[in-house]
Amino acid sequence: MSQRTLSARELNRALLARQLLLERSTLPLTRALEQVAGLQTQYAPSAYIGLWTRLRDFRRAELTEALQARRAVQATLMRSTIHVVSAADFWLLVAGIRDGRREWIGRVQAAQLEGIDMNAVAHHVRAILAEKPRRHTDMLELLAAHGYPRAAWGAAGHWIDLVRVPPSGTWERRRADLYGLADDWLEPPDASAADGMEHLVRRYLAAFGPAPLTDAANWAGLPVAALRPAVDRLQVRRFRDEHGGELLDLPGAPLPDPDTPAPVRFLPTWDATLLVHARRSLILPERYRPRVFNTRTPHSVPTFLVDGAVAGTWRHDQGRVRLEPFERLAPVVRRELEEEAERLAALHAD
Repeated sequence: MSQRTLSARELNRALLARQLLLERSTLPLTRALEQVAGLQTQYAPSAYIGLWTRLRDFRRAELTEALQARRAVQATLMRSTIHVVSAADFWLLVAGIRDGRREWIGRVQAAQLEGIDMNAVAHHVRAILAEKPRRHTDMLELLAAHGYPRAAWGAAGHWIDLVRVPPSGTWERRRADLYGLADDWLEPPDASAADGMEHLVRRYLAAFGPAPLTDAANWAGLPVAALRPAVDRLQVRRFRDEHGGELLDLPGAPLPDPDTPAPVRFLPTWDATLLVHARRSLILPERYRPRVFNTRTPHSVPTFLVDGAVAGTWRHDQGRVRLEPFERLAPVVRRELEEEAERLAALHAD
């Protein structure tokens, strides 16, 4: 049986729907985090803005409260970048990426870690953090007292599962530099690496599909070969893109009509819909990519969407959200953006 071909427009609307960007959702906060496969938060406010743009009646305090109540967790996860995920997702995601992250850090920092016994480092780190959460600068000093260089602490989080302890990493205290042991913070379940990789694939396809396996691996920060057995165990739908490439998807996942209207939306720095693993959806037109990601802004800049695609950038300045469109906007679109900008300014003033 021939596989259905999905147009770029269909892939765009599918991703918008799964990322809760076609209409604001009434999902509980933790379920929303699971639906979008977590939110990247090297810049702490990104998660707050990302939830505000996706959830109906979101209040800033909701995420801080969820982090403090341990219903949501902030940690270094996929691609060794900081994410906020649900507590239910945390250990399965960790199980899937743990070996890959350890292999990666050992490879890219081979020179800095030469001669260092990382198992011994892990033992010291665990003993220190068992007493209480510690800040980044404290850990550097305490490990230096044992004769370990800075690189040892940088790699330790790949040998020990750590969380960023609130209020560090929140809107109110943005630097996520207070670390605790994950198994002190959350009860660890019995999850295998195979369980974790299967969960990674499910979460990715639910949040970003239909997609090629290479994109799922790129998002997870793992080799394609590591995820292939998980796909073989799952029941998946298969499509083709306009270039003949294979796309994987979960049965029953939404595929909206390509003519579904897409409202204006504001995205924060680092929003995962703009990263290379989601290129197929054309949410970030390639002609604009250098204006969003470049050597001066490798972290991206805040953007806004018009008809499901990036059409400009925004910034919060002196109580207002100021728009910088890439091209001339129709008057009706400009009004919609200005109304949404007022709501975003109110979030900042909350």
